[in-house]
Amino acid sequence: MRAVIRKTAKAPEVLSGADSPATRELRKLKAWFAAPSGRPPAFAVYKADSVKQQLDELFHGKCAYCESVFASTAPVDVEHYRPKGAVSEDASHPGYWWVAMDWDNLLPSCIDCNRKRKQVTPRLSARLLTLRDDRQGFNQGSLLLSGKKDSFPILGQRAMSEAADFADEYPLLLDPCRDNPDEHLKFHIDRANLIGLVLPKSHSGADLPPLVGTAPGIALDSHLEEALAAGLSLKGSVSIHVYGLNRLGLVQERTRLLRQLEFLEVLALEVGAMADELLPDPTAAPSATVASIAKRLYFLQDRILGEMKRMARPEAPYSAMVRAWIEDFKIRLQA
Repeated sequence: MRAVIRKTAKAPEVLSGADSPATRELRKLKAWFAAPSGRPPAFAVYKADSVKQQLDELFHGKCAYCESVFASTAPVDVEHYRPKGAVSEDASHPGYWWVAMDWDNLLPSCIDCNRKRKQVTPRLSARLLTLRDDRQGFNQGSLLLSGKKDSFPILGQRAMSEAADFADEYPLLLDPCRDNPDEHLKFHIDRANLIGLVLPKSHSGADLPPLVGTAPGIALDSHLEEALAAGLSLKGSVSIHVYGLNRLGLVQERTRLLRQLEFLEVLALEVGAMADELLPDPTAAPSATVASIAKRLYFLQDRILGEMKRMARPEAPYSAMVRAWIEDFKIRLQA
C-alpha cells in the first residue's frame, strides 16, 4: 500500500453538484431512513463508469490496498471505505449510507481485498514480525477468512447517523488517501530468506485515543491486544488481517518481484565491479578499447539501476515494496 493524494484527481461530475445523480440518490436515502417503508433505495451512483475511470487514473489501475494490477485479470470493485449498507462489527448499524456516494469514501479494490474469501495465510511469530522460526509458515498456514466487504473496525464512538461526527471514530483500517501507510506497514526485506511479507511497524501509540488499553469497558480482541503489547501499529496489524495482505497468492507475486530485484542488484554490482577492474588506476590513461568497454559497462549499470527505479514508480505493481528494497540496498552500499 502506498499513499495517494486524492485531490490530484477531480471528483467525477456524477458525484458533485447540487442536482447531480449522487445528490438525488442521497435525497432518496434520507427520505427513506426518515420514514422507512418497503425496500430502501438502491445504491447505484458509485458504480458509474466515470467513477471507475477516475479511480483507475488516480491509482494507476491498481488495488488501493495491495497494489496489484487488476485490469488484466478482473474488473475493479468500487469499494466503500466506510461500508454503505451494513457494518459487520455492529449488527445494529445501518451502514454509512450518507457517504455511499461521497468521492472521498470510494476506493478501487481487487476482488481478494474486497470480498470475503478463505485464503491460505502464513503463521507468523508471536510478535507478528516474521514467519515462525520453523520457516514452514505457509505449509502450516491456515485458511483464514479475509477481505473487507462490510468490515469497518474502530475504536471510540461509532457514527450511527448523518448527524454524528466522524471525529469520534478511530478507524483501525488504513486508507491510503487518509493515512500514510509507511507509518504503519513495512516489508520483510531479508536477502537470505526472500519472501514478500508485509508486517506492522513498531508504534509508540502516541497517536491512539486515550481510551485504548485504559478506559473501562473497552474490549480489545486478541489480535489487537497482541499488537498493542508488542508495540506495533494497530492500524497496520488490523489492515493486514482484514485486507488479507499476506494471502498466499499475493505473497507469491511479491516474492517473485523480490527475486527479480535481487537479480538486478547482483547484476548492477557485478557490472560495476567489472568496469572498475578495467580502470584500476584513475591516473593512468587506458587504451581506447578498454575505455570504451568500461564506458559501456557503466552505461549498462546505469540502465539496470534505472530499471529498479522504474519498478518503484507509482504506476508499477507493489511499488511500495520495491521502494523499501531500494532503501535497504542504499544502506547495504554504505555499509
